Amino acid sequence: GTRFIARAIGVARKSVQRVVASGQAEVPEPERPDQLSAHLAQVRELTLACKGNLVRVQEELLARHGVQVPYSTLTRFCRDAEIGVAPKQAAGRYHFDPGEEMQHDTSPHDVTVGGRERRLQCASLVMCFSRRRFVQCYPRWTRFHVRSFLTAALCFFEGAAARCMLDNSTVIMTGGTGPDARAVPEMQAFSDRFGFTFVAHRIGDANRSARVEGPFWHVERNLYPGRTFADLADLNTLAIAWCRTYNAGFHKSFGGIPDELGVLERLACTPVPAFVPEPTEVHGRRVDTEGYVTLHTNRCSVPEACIGRQLEVHETLERVRVFDGHRLLAEHLRREDGAGATLPEHRSRSQRRAGPRPPSREERALRAAGPALAALCDALGKNPARGHTAVRRLHRLWLDYPTEVVEAVVTRALDFGLVDLNRIERMVLKSLRGDFFRLPLEDDDG
Repeated sequence: GTRFIARAIGVARKSVQRVVASGQAEVPEPERPDQLSAHLAQVRELTLACKGNLVRVQEELLARHGVQVPYSTLTRFCRDAEIGVAPKQAAGRYHFDPGEEMQHDTSPHDVTVGGRERRLQCASLVMCFSRRRFVQCYPRWTRFHVRSFLTAALCFFEGAAARCMLDNSTVIMTGGTGPDARAVPEMQAFSDRFGFTFVAHRIGDANRSARVEGPFWHVERNLYPGRTFADLADLNTLAIAWCRTYNAGFHKSFGGIPDELGVLERLACTPVPAFVPEPTEVHGRRVDTEGYVTLHTNRCSVPEACIGRQLEVHETLERVRVFDGHRLLAEHLRREDGAGATLPEHRSRSQRRAGPRPPSREERALRAAGPALAALCDALGKNPARGHTAVRRLHRLWLDYPTEVVEAVVTRALDFGLVDLNRIERMVLKSLRGDFFRLPLEDDDG
């Protein structure tokens, strides 16, 4: 009976009677009148005219066509009709065979190094089959840093996959985008040495390099927090240890241990050459008069016999070597680019050159002329950048005008703490008015 069925399933008796009378087991689709179905063409036209602003579409529907519709109803209708929105597509997965592909990318990270926050470029290389990763940080990102990073990464992995997928970075790729891009000659020669090919994915297709894009989130939230880094070298050393820990652990996201999968992948990879040259950048530098060559604002000493000569500076990530042809003249530890200081092992020469500057010929003549001029020379010498020029100008004033007048004016100026040579010269001219220069008569009408 309908009463028993209604009590068993918890609905009204009239609802049970209506369903039994219909004779259908399936629930009928609700028939709701749609307010905008008849105005589909107008909605499409107004969406284009209003550049996707549905608030303006709502206003124009009421003004032009007299259709008053709630904003939520309009947005739902546009979603259902795929107006102004891209149709949804199911995401897929990329599957890679051992040694088929590795992915490389960089990301700017704000890291506290040496007690201050710095913006560093975090570079990462991931083997797609085994998910093994290698991470390093650099203050800048140039082709020299690319070659240094990839050399260290491939030696860490003990091999290279057939292709290296990356974005359309102009540091590596040039002449087009996506599959049409090609590597610059310098990077092409580098990839040929290690037996792989650079390939760029299409612009906006970040999922194509998801193997390397995803770990950056893990690096920012697991590598940096809770750790202190004395300098950049300390950060990169801890980053390698962090990568070894990750590669040796089990990860349920793909159900494996990267190092164990790497054993299979290493068999399909191109092995690293027996001799791997250290990435080096060669610069031409001329030795200055103090016996230094400058590289990235850092000064390195060379033998003084090379002053004025053109030398070759070989730059690596850790050392700086100075060559005269094939002869090694000096080798120093590299300081970070832009430090703008003399290296510690070179400061003895700077200290030897430092000290009081010997007085010039003009200054000696002024000091011998009188105590007032000597005191003014001491005051002008407090400015090491312009003191020598000011002393030379004072010497010219002393030669051009009578000595007694200049000494009297300087004595009076020092009493008031005045060392401005422009005002001192005006005082000298005022003192000489009528005696040293011919002045016009009072009744001279010109």
